[in-house]
Amino acid sequence: MDLLDGVSNPQNSESQSQISHLALDIGGSLIKLVYFSRNNDSGKDNSEQRSQNQNVAVSDSDTGQSVMEGRLHFEKFETSKINDCLEFIHRKKLCLGGFHDCTAPSTDKIFIKATGGGAYKFADLFKEKLGIRLDKEDEMDCLVTGANFLLKAVHQEAFTYLDGQKEFVQIDHNDLYPYLLVNIGSGVSMIKVDGDGKFERVSGTSLGGGTFWGLGRLLTKCRNFDELLELSHQGNNRVVDMLVGDIYGGTDYAKIGLSATTIASSFGKAISDNKELGDFKPEDISRSLLRMISNNIGQISYLNALRFGLKRIFFAGFFIRGHAYTMDTISVAVHFWSKGEAKAMFLRHEGFLGALGAFMSYEKQSVDGLMVHKILQKFPISVSSAGNKIHCSLNSESIENESIECTVYGT
Repeated sequence: MDLLDGVSNPQNSESQSQISHLALDIGGSLIKLVYFSRNNDSGKDNSEQRSQNQNVAVSDSDTGQSVMEGRLHFEKFETSKINDCLEFIHRKKLCLGGFHDCTAPSTDKIFIKATGGGAYKFADLFKEKLGIRLDKEDEMDCLVTGANFLLKAVHQEAFTYLDGQKEFVQIDHNDLYPYLLVNIGSGVSMIKVDGDGKFERVSGTSLGGGTFWGLGRLLTKCRNFDELLELSHQGNNRVVDMLVGDIYGGTDYAKIGLSATTIASSFGKAISDNKELGDFKPEDISRSLLRMISNNIGQISYLNALRFGLKRIFFAGFFIRGHAYTMDTISVAVHFWSKGEAKAMFLRHEGFLGALGAFMSYEKQSVDGLMVHKILQKFPISVSSAGNKIHCSLNSESIENESIECTVYGT
């Protein structure tokens, strides 16, 4: 299906005045979108509203900068259903939220910021279906930029989760670095972050969200990630996993600090001669699988933090999805291996780091005469993200894919 009709019509002033700065993170499993939409009444007066309709913002009297009020929106699609994403971009006219290269041929003028491997893999598809070019940003750069931004500029972004208790973490911006960023996508990357633009990928594992989804589909016939997660809610991993107590007659192995409920072997009970494979329920299998992947990630993450002497470990990526059991399992693993000296921390906008980093890269480009300098947070204390000029914040009720109310200041 060709979606070009009506996308790049310059006469569509209403859409152009409402949508700007679309950015994509196209991963192996999911496509993440971040875009900014202006409020209909974001102007201070009628003259400002008229100027917005002409894609020119009016200068604020206090700052000398132009002002737009609106929201940052977050959306996601399965990469295997990329046509749904293309249709969404077309329907919302999000193609207008790129930047225009006046020096390029007429057919190549609209560029959209994008990161992730899919920015290369699907570049021709975006050009064919939507008539836009993907301006590619480095994946690791975007992840770190997005994480630094959230940790510095967004109120109550980071939190711990253990034994069902969620506690927000107050981040000292002068003592943030270094930290370990664990991004759990299809696979897992572990990045040592030393400052703005200063980072190194120090480790990773191929056992990530794609593993959970792929094995889960093979073992349970679930059709998508969310269905598999929901199934795990109903399961009991102890029916499938071999515990220390199963080996030691229901008792602890106290000499080396292993309780009877410690998992000795994930899926270990599947080798029992007392049960047929068909006796194991899909919900128990999915629970065991989730526990295995989460435990493994938590352990490897702490060992890498120990290797580099890092006290802060932030977990992100759409594998987590705010799922209580996943966060609790990762937290228990970090707590166990660190003997209580380290804590796992999570991010409320965990899945959108890459897309947000790509969004912030519009700082380098002019969009129809507008360059985003910052998104001013709505809280009394304005926190600067060094090296970036974009600021925003959330209200306390926001969740990971909810839009953010914000104000954009431009030239």
